[in-house]
Amino acid sequence: MTLFKDPAFNFNGLWALGASAFRAAEVGEVLTAVNAINKAGLSAQTYTDTFRRLGDQLLRPPQGFTHDRETTRFRALRAAQYYGQALFFVLGSGDPGKEQQLYRAGRGAWDKFCGLCDPAAVTAKVPYGTKPLPVWFFRPDASGERRPTVILTNGSDGQNVDMWTYGVPTALARGWNALVYDGPGQGQLLFDDQVVFTPRWETVVTPLVDWLVARSDVDPDRIALTGLSMGGNLAPRAAAFENRIAALVVMPGCLSPWLAFPPELRKIVTPDKEKTNTIWNKEIVPELPPDAAATIKKRIEPFSVPAMLDARKGEMFTDFWTPAKLIESMDITNVVGRIKVPTLLFDYEYEQFYPGQTRQMFDKLTDASRYLAKFDTTTGGQLHCSPMAPQQHCDLVFDWLQDEVPGS
Repeated sequence: MTLFKDPAFNFNGLWALGASAFRAAEVGEVLTAVNAINKAGLSAQTYTDTFRRLGDQLLRPPQGFTHDRETTRFRALRAAQYYGQALFFVLGSGDPGKEQQLYRAGRGAWDKFCGLCDPAAVTAKVPYGTKPLPVWFFRPDASGERRPTVILTNGSDGQNVDMWTYGVPTALARGWNALVYDGPGQGQLLFDDQVVFTPRWETVVTPLVDWLVARSDVDPDRIALTGLSMGGNLAPRAAAFENRIAALVVMPGCLSPWLAFPPELRKIVTPDKEKTNTIWNKEIVPELPPDAAATIKKRIEPFSVPAMLDARKGEMFTDFWTPAKLIESMDITNVVGRIKVPTLLFDYEYEQFYPGQTRQMFDKLTDASRYLAKFDTTTGGQLHCSPMAPQQHCDLVFDWLQDEVPGS
């Protein structure tokens, strides 16, 4: 499963390739892009440029004939995927200032896709602080039948198209509604509204549940919550305090996002902000190679607006202490025991970001209805979130939900 020699680029390439399982990519398009990038020389610039051009190509008006509605719809979905791929590495390219532009291109493609669904996704702005949460509500049909509903929670750098791959079509095929949303630190709230992550994710999920239970086509007793990637920290936090959640799926478990950062960075954080930032600016930053600098910019931006704005200017942020303390505050070790609903947890062989944390979370759960699923190399399910096995993911999620959520 090697598309690129660099593990970070390879993981993202596999992510795009795996999305073809649900028409959110095309195998031939992705492999052609991979070959072009390798031929040109792998870099953030070649990766960003190649996938951005692919997104542009799919949204370009056809020549000589009219695309069918379905063709247009899924070209837009694939475009959203490829813009997301370009977006991920743009801060390491020579055009970091195009980050917001790339986000908006991907968001435009996603919105186009959602509007062409049958029935079209219901869009709304759910109240949250000073900036509402954009939501996309998918239904199997427009009958108005009261159905079970799954809330799909993204991670720290995913896009809406990923929630399609990891849940929406499978939910619809099983007779479930599916809600996709941007929370603080994600999508619109990050790139446009400049709202960073909150450690109190129940304040995000509770208004979503309020919005759902007000709908006549949602069964208020059958609302499930999933969390993908760092969503495996956010969703459990919400389920610990929002008692209207009927079941929880965690992919993978993440007790502490801070542990995903290199120990050499974690150890410089002290209670003293000035001391920490002096070490950061005088000892760490000057020694960072360009690829490591780009990675840390990407990882920190959902936790710091100044860091994001500096990165867009091609500069390294100077205040490491503030986002580091925010990330530290997202530790949910002491609240997992409050979760009282059936919980499914996914554990991955060769997990890169949160190794061991799924098992630790599982051991802290007190509800008898808990299940630990392992994904490994025997079925191609290895690596964080099993980028090459989204069908295995979704089948297991909804098989389990149908057993655990009464009447589903």
